[in-house]
Amino acid sequence: MGVRALVLAIDAGNSKSDVAFVGEDGSVLAASRGPGFQPHRVGARAALDVLASTVAEALAATDLSIDGVRHVSACLANADFPAEEAELAAGLRARAWGGTVEVRNDTFAILRAGAEEPRGVAVVCGAGINCVGMLPDGRTARFPSIGRISGDWGGGSWLAEEAMWFAARAEDGRGEPTRLARTLPAHFGLETVYALIEALHLGRIPWERRHELTPVLFATSAAGDAVARSVVDRQAEEIVALSAVALGRLGLLEEEAPVLLGGSVLAARHPQLDGRIRELLALRAPKAAVRVVSEPPVLGAALLGLDHVGAPAEVRARLRAHYA
Repeated sequence: MGVRALVLAIDAGNSKSDVAFVGEDGSVLAASRGPGFQPHRVGARAALDVLASTVAEALAATDLSIDGVRHVSACLANADFPAEEAELAAGLRARAWGGTVEVRNDTFAILRAGAEEPRGVAVVCGAGINCVGMLPDGRTARFPSIGRISGDWGGGSWLAEEAMWFAARAEDGRGEPTRLARTLPAHFGLETVYALIEALHLGRIPWERRHELTPVLFATSAAGDAVARSVVDRQAEEIVALSAVALGRLGLLEEEAPVLLGGSVLAARHPQLDGRIRELLALRAPKAAVRVVSEPPVLGAALLGLDHVGAPAEVRARLRAHYA
């Protein structure tokens, strides 16, 4: 019989998935990276099939036995509602990867990776935006975070389109002047916003490449453009609003508590965005400790798994040391 793992940790985002088998002593016995997890596009069964190939790849390089895994801790993108978590948990249980299964939204992995205990708030600002909070007693705070219909504002894709909106109106006279009307098309070697709109609409520039305009927005803001700065400031305000509401729901507004920031937009550490977040949060939650999470989210999924099985502190410390 092969080596057995205590926890199978899964962090599955839109663009990539990481799995790790964690031993009883906190050591990482096997790990693998695979494609993104997109049940909203391909369906839950097909998305889990893709995830299964990543799990199999991790097992193939070792003598691990999947039969002995005690708990599966899965932090999955697009698990935005309890009903979605329940459906995905049922799918994972059917695959018999572990004795017990717990599914959470992948933002919880960012939070647990950056916090010394399951306590605090995390905001992820990548392609979209999301926020969760949790306490050691199991209480959580969360938002649907599925777009405009759930009250969201921000994320890389949103920022790129917002920048395009201001640039288009500046060029044709409907809006106030902004350097975005020059910097956005210039990024693609074009002279006008009209040409950029046409290229995106006709597919000469793939629509997926619009995310490249977000760094251009930040650079234009850093150069002093008032319109670009207003968009960046608005993003900071939204991040602080999410953080403060989540802290309030958990009774942490007046206590020292971590506010962990993750996702590509926040990981870039743009000075204006970072500074404005800290300035506004100091007013709404003076005791909050803001930090950009550098630890990999799969660490958070693994720690949540160790929390679930009641692993001692030294086991969690060894796991953290592996990812340090």
